[in-house]
Amino acid sequence: MEKLKAGDNAPQFSAKDQNGNTVTLESLKGKRVILYFYPKDNTPGCTAEACSLRDGKRELERMGFSIIGVSPDSEKSHQGFVAKHSLNFTLLSDPDKTVAKAFGVWGEKKFMGKTHMGILRTTFVIDPDGKIEKIFDKVNTKNHFEQISDAYK
Repeated sequence: MEKLKAGDNAPQFSAKDQNGNTVTLESLKGKRVILYFYPKDNTPGCTAEACSLRDGKRELERMGFSIIGVSPDSEKSHQGFVAKHSLNFTLLSDPDKTVAKAFGVWGEKKFMGKTHMGILRTTFVIDPDGKIEKIFDKVNTKNHFEQISDAYK
């Protein structure tokens, strides 16, 4: 599969959020969306990234963005993650990795000398027409909100 780039149409997708509601690319039309893929709820890097976006949400909203996180975790896991860290945005459950694969972020990773398949931490900014505006593939988890806002200043 060819790697997605800025200017490409975002892949169509459908997934359930932490409350069991279906979210599709079509339902996001007209909005500017930060769609960020992360490996696992309640792990240090993923928690830092989610909390950075939580803390910067007001500013990102002022800039016209909505935030949606995606991981293979279950809706129930997402509910706990949201409650534990007072997350104020939507998390999508992608247990079969359909959304991750469509966006090209399910792939080979190396950890402590071992190779395994997993989520390649990546953030896509999708414009109101459903086109990819920007891609962050080197995510600064502790300062991800600033990383995004700085790119748009």
